[in-house]
Amino acid sequence: MYTNRNRGARNESKVIRFKCSLQNTIADVLRSRGWQEVKEESGDWDFYWADVGWMREVFDHCYMEEHMRLNHFRNHYELTRKNLMAKNLKRLRKFIERESGKIEAAKCDFFPTTFELPSDYHIFVEEFKRCPNSTWIMKPIAKSQGKGIFLFRKLKDIMEWKKEDSWKVDGTRDDREPVENYVVQKYIDNPYLIGGRKFDIRCYVLVTSYIPLKVWLYRSGFGRMSNSRYSTDAIEDTYVHLTNVAIQKTAPDYDPEKGCKWSLIQLRMYLMTKHGPEAVETLFRAMDDIFIKSLQSTQKIMINDKHCFELYGYDILIDETLKPWLLEINASPSLTASNQQDYDLKFKLLHDVLTVIDMEGKLTGKEKRVGGFDLMWNDGPVYGEELAMEGMPHPPYPTNTRLGGFNDREENLKNMMRSHTNSVK
Repeated sequence: MYTNRNRGARNESKVIRFKCSLQNTIADVLRSRGWQEVKEESGDWDFYWADVGWMREVFDHCYMEEHMRLNHFRNHYELTRKNLMAKNLKRLRKFIERESGKIEAAKCDFFPTTFELPSDYHIFVEEFKRCPNSTWIMKPIAKSQGKGIFLFRKLKDIMEWKKEDSWKVDGTRDDREPVENYVVQKYIDNPYLIGGRKFDIRCYVLVTSYIPLKVWLYRSGFGRMSNSRYSTDAIEDTYVHLTNVAIQKTAPDYDPEKGCKWSLIQLRMYLMTKHGPEAVETLFRAMDDIFIKSLQSTQKIMINDKHCFELYGYDILIDETLKPWLLEINASPSLTASNQQDYDLKFKLLHDVLTVIDMEGKLTGKEKRVGGFDLMWNDGPVYGEELAMEGMPHPPYPTNTRLGGFNDREENLKNMMRSHTNSVK
């Protein structure tokens, strides 16, 4: 363990000790940096890539020295559990409407109409009746990878979530097992299609502090395509409606090498050829707003801790009007690669996460870019030195993000290391 707590004076000859609860890409990245792995349960560590179970059971009882870093905030679930995410976004929208009016609050209309069941069942029924012939989607509040999700159009399909008194008419208690909590959302049935297939976008957002809010956006990501052509006729067909790789890879004709993914730069270029650079620039700036507003919705209730950071996986759906919709946010985005291209993306992503976290003390703290990460918010918007990406019109406001843009991370990292070497000579 380090004894010198002065970040700038840290002894770089000290080996960083790490623990890792996962044996996939993140473990490979940690080992590749020359750090020392600690496998003993009680072993001392400087950096811990922990699972959320450890956070829940151990974090509150763990003393952490000044330099130690951990990959989750204590109550990360305020943003990543589907019911809490909806509750916090609704609260933010009401606050903005009260303070700035309905026009400004309308900028928060980037997530589908959502209710929690069974607690909101009767309120949901009223909305259901106001929207005849609509399709709705049910999602368990704390599961991932598409588990437990289904679509429906009739109330009889969700009768087990009907909220009823736990006491029977004869005065005895109903001892039936309580139903699992779900969220029900209005299904976005007009998704943008590529080759007749539905897709969503996975983006990576790194938060290193909530107070003040400091947010980094990764340039690379990917579009996850469904394996079957889109249709609203067969709402029970998960291969049509769910883009999760865990679902799609079970399709009979799934090719693991080909996969169902497009790189984000490939997707952006495709959209530009169809709709022009200005429309696509507007779309991606709207996605920037989703990232920031969603984080602001939990900023006041998130337990900020200088030891903690969080890599979020955002899932965004685009509809046929090029409007982005927030589907969910993951605190533990999959780090297991589906093929070599996926492995390369995630290895570079995680390598850059560790460079931003800067256990070695090589950064100045003034960087606007580190590898593939662009600093998009630092207690306020971060303005880029270039107002637009190459070949694109100027956006309506200066921005430092390049989501889906050219990711020349290797050159950036080389320049940073060269500057660091020169500064210590």
